Amino acid sequence: MTTPMPAPMPPPYAAPPGAWLRSPAALGRATAVLLGLVIATDLFAIYADWLEMDVTGDLADGVTGARVIDRADHADALYGISSIAQGVALVATAVVYLCWLWRVQVNAEVFDASGHRMKRGWTIGAWFCPVVNLWFPRRIVADSWDASARWGSRSGHTPVNAWWTLWLLSLVVDQYAARSDRQAETAEELRDAATTMLFSDCLDVAAAVLAIVVVVLLTRMQERKVLSGELPTPALG
Repeated sequence: MTTPMPAPMPPPYAAPPGAWLRSPAALGRATAVLLGLVIATDLFAIYADWLEMDVTGDLADGVTGARVIDRADHADALYGISSIAQGVALVATAVVYLCWLWRVQVNAEVFDASGHRMKRGWTIGAWFCPVVNLWFPRRIVADSWDASARWGSRSGHTPVNAWWTLWLLSLVVDQYAARSDRQAETAEELRDAATTMLFSDCLDVAAAVLAIVVVVLLTRMQERKVLSGELPTPALG
């Protein structure tokens, strides 16, 4: 009769200075709600893009008249309002998201202080430094994801990778659409720019949905790990 193998033991507890466990649940919920607001503003922007694409298509086809002009003015107004709404929602979400990510990063350092490729300061700075902001934030989230997994388990990065890929793609398409809109001089070019912007907003919706998935899953992983009693630390405060 074979002797069962003992369960994997957690690594030695060695929290870095200034790191202690705190629940990310409240910040996680707030981040998910604000990401939902981002999705709502993106859907409004998609509607505005569609109106812009429709009216510029009519103009490109030579359709004129007072009704077309009124529709064009209405579409332009909604287009501008949607851009402002998206900007406000994005800024508010970014602030709360970074607070959540900082909390998650500190917790992850308590779980496994040796499993992080980036220093804690990069949790915020990585998003604002040119070039490295293309992969440093994803690395930080992935390391926190690994540290928050159950001891001895292998945590895949599929949700993180899918979110980050769509996020980068949406940024590239958005920059291209914005440049096309600024440089457009004919109705055909305006229609193409509106079409590209609609595609960009659709990508942003998908990226925001996956961001919610990552936030919810990572928050649950951290709470489950602490409440399971696997760490010789006090319960979440």
